Amino acid sequence: MAKELRAGDELFLSGTVYCARDAAHKRIMALIEKGEPLPFPIKDAVIYYCGPTPAKPGMPIGSAGPTTSTRMDCFMETLLDMGLLATIGKGARKKEVEKKMLEMGALYLCAMGGAGAIAAKSITSCEVIAFDELGCESVKKMTFDSFPLVVGNDLYGGSLFDN
Repeated sequence: MAKELRAGDELFLSGTVYCARDAAHKRIMALIEKGEPLPFPIKDAVIYYCGPTPAKPGMPIGSAGPTTSTRMDCFMETLLDMGLLATIGKGARKKEVEKKMLEMGALYLCAMGGAGAIAAKSITSCEVIAFDELGCESVKKMTFDSFPLVVGNDLYGGSLFDN
């Protein structure tokens, strides 16, 4: 399906997505450098740049809006080389990251900023799988059910941010 998508296309993503922000990325990179086991397989993974709020009673998650993606750009080369499939966040990526995503066949998907409570309605499960002490920045395994996204960077060099 990724080959059919173009920058600006809207889609609804369902499946397993891993949630990780700045602090978690730093820890993951340290594990990679030490050759230690990672909290999830990077190959074919989708990472959502999000620090969700605590869940209200009866809900799997609180507000789950995206954070600015460029803060994770310094980690992208390593993760893309390991086979990362896609990332989800908000805002444009750096040009060198766009180039590397194109080279490696990875997508960048954009979530609606400022709509974390609405986004949370499309997350059916959320489980902390690493770095619990980081609180909202811990690594989480989530299940998305028709999570609304827009293609930011496609597999052909198209960018939502070039227009």
